[in-house]
Amino acid sequence: MSTKDPMETMTMLSSNTRTKALHWLGKQLSNQSNPTSWLDPLLSEINPMWVQAYTPARVQQVIHETEDTKTFVLKPAGRWQGFQAGQHVNICTEVDGVRRTRTFSLSSSPRLWKAQGQITLTIKRLPGGLVTNWMHDHLEPGDVIGLGEAFGDFLIPDPARPVLYIAGGSGITPVLSQLETMAARDYNAPVTLLYFVRTENDVIAGEKLRALAARYPALTLKIVATNESPDPRFLTGSDLDDVPGLKARQVFLCGPKGLMDLANDLLAQRGIREDQIHSTFLRPRPRLAWKATPVAT
Repeated sequence: MSTKDPMETMTMLSSNTRTKALHWLGKQLSNQSNPTSWLDPLLSEINPMWVQAYTPARVQQVIHETEDTKTFVLKPAGRWQGFQAGQHVNICTEVDGVRRTRTFSLSSSPRLWKAQGQITLTIKRLPGGLVTNWMHDHLEPGDVIGLGEAFGDFLIPDPARPVLYIAGGSGITPVLSQLETMAARDYNAPVTLLYFVRTENDVIAGEKLRALAARYPALTLKIVATNESPDPRFLTGSDLDDVPGLKARQVFLCGPKGLMDLANDLLAQRGIREDQIHSTFLRPRPRLAWKATPVAT
């Protein structure tokens, strides 16, 4: 037989009913699964860092990396859950009054987030790009954008194993995050980076990469400018054959499709198994907290 006080039961039922009603009201008012987000239009006017539908992130600094690449230093609200080196994040911003989302790799080490509450996105301007070009032209320190939680399995091997990175252009961004993390951990296995760019002026974070190679003995850095001469210089079998212990390496690919296809072909010719190769493609997740519809540019 139940000994629960009838008044206590009625109170619980009343509380549950109110909670469900508030949840339903919130969803009706804002079409959001978080019932508190119906206040977002008001909160965004008072303080955009109070918005609930996504995690707000304030731009702290904008760094010019190359003629067409910038690094945005962001400080997310404290409720953001952090990330692992090599993961991606969806960002949300308004362009000409329309909310847009895009997916970018995090280029900073998780240590920066843990120590200072900051992250970085290193973004290249794209011909005809809607959001990337808007960010380059309009996003300034003090502005606030929306941030989703980090995702992706392009992760540092654990336990440590020999690694080969093949990156092209802005595909260096998740690699930067991983190399900084490896150096800080003293990752105790050989690491080689083959980084392909059009010209020397297109090297992203060149000073940082060279500084990492100088202080981290396990790292071998090779930067290849493909278009510095009349005959383009692309990835070759010799580049791979020069990597010590290639067949024992975990291979991480990030860059233009042409480079990745070429790398896969050359690696297969050298007996590298598919399960040794890890590639990252920047696609938006299908479900986003802010209910935005991703577009192509």
